Amino acid sequence: MPSPAAPTPRTPGPESPSPDIADADGPKRGTPPPPGLLTFAAPRRAKPPRHLADLSPAERREAVAALGEKPFRADQLSRHYFARLVDDPAAMTDLPAAVRDRLAGELLPTLLNPVRTQTCDGGRTHKALWKAFDGTLIESVLMRYPDRITMCVSSQAGCGMNCPFCATGQAGLTRNLSTGEIVEQVAAGARALARGEITGGPGRISNIVFMGMGEPLANFKAVLGAVRRITDPAPGGLGISQRSVTVSTVGLVSAIEKLTAEKLSVRLAVSLHAPDDELRDELVPINTRWKVAEVLDAAWAYAAATGRRVSIEYAMIRDINDQAWRADLLGRLLRGKLVHVNLIPLNPTPGSKWTASRPRDEKEFVARLEAHGVPVTVRDTRGREIDGACGQLAAATQT
Repeated sequence: MPSPAAPTPRTPGPESPSPDIADADGPKRGTPPPPGLLTFAAPRRAKPPRHLADLSPAERREAVAALGEKPFRADQLSRHYFARLVDDPAAMTDLPAAVRDRLAGELLPTLLNPVRTQTCDGGRTHKALWKAFDGTLIESVLMRYPDRITMCVSSQAGCGMNCPFCATGQAGLTRNLSTGEIVEQVAAGARALARGEITGGPGRISNIVFMGMGEPLANFKAVLGAVRRITDPAPGGLGISQRSVTVSTVGLVSAIEKLTAEKLSVRLAVSLHAPDDELRDELVPINTRWKVAEVLDAAWAYAAATGRRVSIEYAMIRDINDQAWRADLLGRLLRGKLVHVNLIPLNPTPGSKWTASRPRDEKEFVARLEAHGVPVTVRDTRGREIDGACGQLAAATQT
């Protein structure tokens, strides 16, 4: 099988120096990273302006007091941003005009400017391209289903994990997003829904998945802050249940352990894509740091601590990882565990040499997993036509 050369295995732990790890400046923007190169340290960039969503409720009151205003003004701002979904300071009429303009300027700066919105699925799928203060481009996707509305958010601009079948990974890592930039993706989607701008009429976001651009657990602090802002009851946050939030990872074991220690109720999704180390070293380069057994052990510890079923994400790639014997191996690894498998037909990306599995091979893979007693579903390809499906987000500005 032609594939990128896998780097030499290293001792687990992103703290360990390695020639296969990019330095803090990262690969040059716009240049695909060399095969197998992992980038843990985000490139050094200017930081986005401080935003209300970066701060806990207590920190907001402190920030408002430091500006010479009464601390309760922070609660008013929070109510407008998180509960009423107001983004125009002029509409915050319970605040005196002078106070309103000053506080909005300091704590509600514009973080993301819309560049383009693309839709498909009869207007029920929206992919938004955003430009941050420094010109960084990111994407988010809102998907409306009959029984739920899911928001897929980005945690980084680009990604440093360099999976060769993923458009985001092939773009390299530009920088981490701030907590505020992550939350604003959700808030923008919530505002559009509340205003009836999405096909189907007014609605509310019911699910959040950290499956957009980036490796969420490589930006742990900002992602944790975003989870808390998203799930804190209004007006402290957006009031979405933790049980409706999924945090995805390619398998950063030390970060999974940190997430376990936080005692949250979010779901963990592990992008496995191969049950054997030989193939996973090539498809998911982080496997040269933490092997399949280590990643799954960390996932089972998370499930035991939280009581939440772990999702195993598995992109089905024709003649690469879709053999019946690999389905049996995966079934043996997962049987008896608190787990569910999401099989993802590989979505096309520019220049990719790989494609989705044949329907008959996909069907056989499902049957083999079910024979081992492992629950499995095949994910739909929502957003594929607008490059908004899993693995396709690349924040391209071309039309």
